[in-house]
Amino acid sequence: MPHQKHLSCIEACHACAVACNHCAASCLQEPDVKMMARCIALDMDCAAICQLAAAAMARGSEHAKAICSLCADICQSCGDECAKHGMEHCQQCAKACHQCGQECRKMAAMA
Repeated sequence: MPHQKHLSCIEACHACAVACNHCAASCLQEPDVKMMARCIALDMDCAAICQLAAAAMARGSEHAKAICSLCADICQSCGDECAKHGMEHCQQCAKACHQCGQECRKMAAMA
């Protein structure tokens, strides 16, 4: 089963996608939604790439490493943006993004 050796990365990707979707939905409820536009956009990109990365690893895709490398970059951007905002949902999202980014970097570096 190809996915077993990447289980921690798959789990981090799932957790990050959930956190990003929650963050985007919560940001849309903030009083100044315009101020949250970049956060929301990055949340949506990050959730999508995390879902793709998890699926690619689960099926043993030959492109999984490249996808995880891109996922790590997007997670870093999203995490950095979320970290700038004081809301709890943004802080939780930043943590999930940075953790996922680390897992994806490890996975992409595997020989």
